[in-house]
Amino acid sequence: MGRSGVRGERSRPDSHAEQAGGAGESGWDESLYEDAPEVGGAGADPEPADRRRRARRRAGSRPKRRRRRILRWTAGVLAVLVLGTAGAGYLYYRHLNSNIKTDKLNLGDKQAAKPTPNAAGQTPLNILLIGSDSRNSKENLKLGGHKASVGAPPLADVQMLLHLSADRSNMSVVSMPRDTLTPLPKCTDPETGKVYEATVSRQMVNTSLARGGPGCTVATWEQLTGIHIDHFMMVDFSGVVSMADAIGGVPVCVDANVYSRNSSGEGSGLKLEKGTTYVKGEQALQWLRTRHGFEDGSDIARAKAQHMYMSSMVRELRKNATFSHPNRLRSLAEEATKALHVDEGLNTVKKLYDLSNELKKPEPDRITMTTMPFVYVGARVAPKEGAAEALFRLVRDDVALDGKDKKKKAEDEVSDDPAAADADIAVQVRNGTRTATLAAVPGRASAVAQVLTGKGFTQTVADQAQSQVEDETVIRYPSADLEGDAQAVAKSLGIPLSSVKKSTDVTGVTLVVGADWRTGNAYPKKSVDDDKVLDKEQTQNGADDSKCMKVEQGYSW
Repeated sequence: MGRSGVRGERSRPDSHAEQAGGAGESGWDESLYEDAPEVGGAGADPEPADRRRRARRRAGSRPKRRRRRILRWTAGVLAVLVLGTAGAGYLYYRHLNSNIKTDKLNLGDKQAAKPTPNAAGQTPLNILLIGSDSRNSKENLKLGGHKASVGAPPLADVQMLLHLSADRSNMSVVSMPRDTLTPLPKCTDPETGKVYEATVSRQMVNTSLARGGPGCTVATWEQLTGIHIDHFMMVDFSGVVSMADAIGGVPVCVDANVYSRNSSGEGSGLKLEKGTTYVKGEQALQWLRTRHGFEDGSDIARAKAQHMYMSSMVRELRKNATFSHPNRLRSLAEEATKALHVDEGLNTVKKLYDLSNELKKPEPDRITMTTMPFVYVGARVAPKEGAAEALFRLVRDDVALDGKDKKKKAEDEVSDDPAAADADIAVQVRNGTRTATLAAVPGRASAVAQVLTGKGFTQTVADQAQSQVEDETVIRYPSADLEGDAQAVAKSLGIPLSSVKKSTDVTGVTLVVGADWRTGNAYPKKSVDDDKVLDKEQTQNGADDSKCMKVEQGYSW
């Protein structure tokens, strides 16, 4: 006898998988329906065989039904937990993003040229690290300065250029003393629209921050060094303290007991015993700000102490790269996003995380920290002629400051592409002698074009278009089949092969006469050898944990 339509609907399998198996396999309990009357006679007794089959089904179905219910309940709970965690994670991610303060990268009206990709298509990464002395908050005022400082324009008292090589094998960090004298570029405040005109006289580089924000400090660096900057990261007093606490402390060393405070009340207040101490919080800030008490009491000594701190911090972060304690990792993320003021290209946690993955690629022994070569100008300093430019050129050319890739670069210099005959090589010459402070030399492209023609490059022409800015003479070529031709031009003029670069900005071999060759028919030889650019006293290796800061006489206890 057939069953009722109602029973037929209720027995419909939930899925194709259940349909493939039996009712018992699916956890279907026949006892749910045993009191239902059969069609054709209310209360009619089923056959004994049917009764036995139902009994067997009931006996075998209950444990499986319970297991199935448990599985369904567990799956439901897991789904809620996963969705809840994902939701919380997304909300926390949004919260961290909201912590990040951003500003425009470059407020100047001119930008340095981007570096040419290497053979593998990789480009270096340049990040300007800025330490602001802003005291426009209760937290910052408590950590340094006096009430008269409140409301005053902030100064960029710490400036370091972090250069990550194109192949990510090495890193260079170059500090510039805060009182370095240099002309400042034209900058426009993005909030008020106020225009700060370029200065003719030299000003202290740390005042650039007050001319619209960190983007003006970036523009100042690009004008002075010719190095294209990809990002900036700025932090103030309270940010340094919170970050140091989140990391858990950084080891630093002094060769004697030190107390940075003199009879006039000058000094950071740092007080340490001889040897190594893990500094964190306010003590970490004191270390980074100490000038009175280290070596000769100058900003140069302070930069050296900052390099020591950064090297130690890198080693600590690498050692604890996988924080096992979730709260510690969360604390670091929270404090880092609150502390940082970055450019718009680093406006999310993901972008900062991706950047951190790039920065951790070089091993500590391939990290070199140094200070820009300088000369004293009264109580201030200025870039040392020749040496400072040579250092900037090494960074622009992506040459490791530790010297470990020089042999490789020398082997790679000479092209395998055979050069055409000199008379068959078409060369365009451009005038790039204009600088931030000097006008272009009139007729310079024509003068150098005549020199090349006299050397047999009879297809040379001078580009009479408006002059451009090029700190150093460079020869560019668009494709591999012209590399040999470009190098032939360089050899004929005595220009180093490192100045021959592939570029999609040109359509043929193009010689740009730079500010380093404003006069004369012969290309000037470099006055400073690369090996002599770095001051060993001001240079540190990231893996060296043996150094201690020398304590200045009169500041020991």
